[in-house]
Parts: sequence; C-alpha cells; structure tokens
Amino acid sequence: MTQINSASTALERLKQEASKRILVLDGAMGTMIQGFKPTEEDYRGERFKDYPHELKGNNDLLSITQPAMIRSIHAQYLEAGADIIETNTFNANRVSMADYYMEDLVPELNYQSAKLAREVADEFTAREPHKPRFVAGSIGPTNKTASISPDVNDPAYRAIDFDTLARYFKEQAAALVKGGVDMLLVETVIDTLNAKAALFAITELFDELGYELPVMVSGTITDASGRILSGQTAEAFLVSLSHVDLFSIGLNCALGAKQLRPYLQVLSREAPFHISAHPNAGLPNAFGEYDQSPENMADQIREFLDLNLVNIIGGCCGTNPDHIKAIAKLAAQYAPRKVPNDIAV
Repeated sequence: MTQINSASTALERLKQEASKRILVLDGAMGTMIQGFKPTEEDYRGERFKDYPHELKGNNDLLSITQPAMIRSIHAQYLEAGADIIETNTFNANRVSMADYYMEDLVPELNYQSAKLAREVADEFTAREPHKPRFVAGSIGPTNKTASISPDVNDPAYRAIDFDTLARYFKEQAAALVKGGVDMLLVETVIDTLNAKAALFAITELFDELGYELPVMVSGTITDASGRILSGQTAEAFLVSLSHVDLFSIGLNCALGAKQLRPYLQVLSREAPFHISAHPNAGLPNAFGEYDQSPENMADQIREFLDLNLVNIIGGCCGTNPDHIKAIAKLAAQYAPRKVPNDIAV
C-alpha cells in the first residue's frame, strides 16, 4: 500500500509541475563518465578485481563499483537546473550485459542505480521543496532488434524475438521500480517493435504490482530521411505506440536540435501526450566528438520553445551540466505546450 500511495503522489506532483512549467531533463551520462577517464581498474573496483573478462566501457557497472562518480554526475545535473535525472541503466539489460558476461547482474545494476539516483534527487528536493526532483528509470534499446536483420544476406533472420525482449525488459523495469524511480523512460528507440516489447513488459509489470508509474518514450530519427532505423516516420512511430497511455513521447539522440525540429513539430501537432526532446549537442565532428557550445545549443532550442513544441527538454550525447544550465535558464522563460484536455495523462 505504501508503494501505491508513493507512486500516486509522485504522479500527481509530476503532473502538477508539468502543467506549470517546462520540465528539464538531464544531459548525457556517457559524456560525463568519459570526463572522469575511468580505467579498467576503476570499472572493476574491489568487487570485480579478478573478473576474467574486460570490463572497461561497461558504464552501467560504475553504479556499483564507483557510486561516488555517478552520484557526482547526478548532483551536477541537478545543480544545473534539471528537474528529472535518468538512472545510469541505459545498457542494464541482459542483451547488452552479455557483452561482459554479466547478465545475472542485471537486477542489481538497475536496483542500485535507481536507489543511487533516488537518494541524490531526494537530497535536492529536501533542500528546495518548491522544486521537486524526479528520477526516470532509463531503459535503452538493447543492441539487438526484433524487426531488422543484422545479416544483409539473410533479411528474414532476427537476432532476438519479441517474447525474449519483453522478458528482459520486464526484469529491468521491475528492478528500477523496486529501486524507487518515479517514472520509466524507454529511450533512444531505433526499432518500434523493441519499444512495443518494452511497453508490453511494463504494462504486464504494472498489472502485477497493482499500480502504475508514468511512462515516457523517446525515439531516434537516425538521419535526414526522417525515419527511425526500423523505417517509421515520426507520425508512424507515434501511431504505433498510441495504444499505451503514455505520459510523454518524444525524440532524442542522433541529431542536434536544429535537425530535430521538423520531426518534433509532427509529434507536437499530433500527439495526445506530453512532448519531450533531448537532442545531441549538434552533429559530431570529423573525430566523432560534439563541440556545440551550451549557448549555441540553447539558441537552437529556443525555436522549440517559441513554437510551443515541448513539455520536457534536456540533452543527449555531448551535453554536460553547462548545456543543461543554459537550457534550464531558457526554458524558465516559456510556458509548456498545452496537452489536449480530452486525454488522460
């Protein structure tokens, strides 16, 4: 009963805050982790010092082996003005963890990451009760797709199926909820069928728990074709997922704010949900790095706000607390997009 009441309270506070102002999502986790330049030894920590496989690059593991690092990143984004921080769990699923032979660590990774983010968010909320902070459980796309073949010579082949994905997503979502997240964020969707598996799993989980949390979904338009990798346009992506009572739908990654705008306009015009956007810091340079300044990124996002396109705004690859600070300062000057009244959110 306590969890049900807590979930209901979090939802009401989230809806209240979203009706009053544009909410600010945090920025990139990976970019910030790279700034610490963690070594193989850092990833291993004391617990995994004798692990037989290389662990460098397993950023989600740092929630267990280097919690102070992840705590610091969360705090920096909250200090910058973020209302919502994402858990360090983008790859904390059995598909992605198989690369490190750590599939069985998935429940602990998600639980500890959620617990860590919850603690930091609560510290800031206690300090500034007028500005409650929220935690979104990050659920990434995995590195396998249910509707796209990884083999050009065998287009009918699938590396994973819907039921397996749903089972894995449910395991991740359950641990995130147990760890205390306020909402779940199915993000960087490159295959709509993967997203459907995640939403199926989440719905099943909520049925079993007897209560629901808000669910955000964010897709990734991969290039100038205006489609996600599995072929859907922004409008088709929205239609494919509108059978679920989402809190928000939006776009993130792959593109900068300037390139994202036309697709965001489609969602804003058609969607019966809140709209989110967390673009990259521009497009990568010749070295694969992002060098768009916070000021330049904020100037491009200003167009989103002038057109009243969004309810939630943040940053993805290449962004840091300086970008979020500039975005938060700008967003505070604008009213949020109006969500259609006839839709329950």
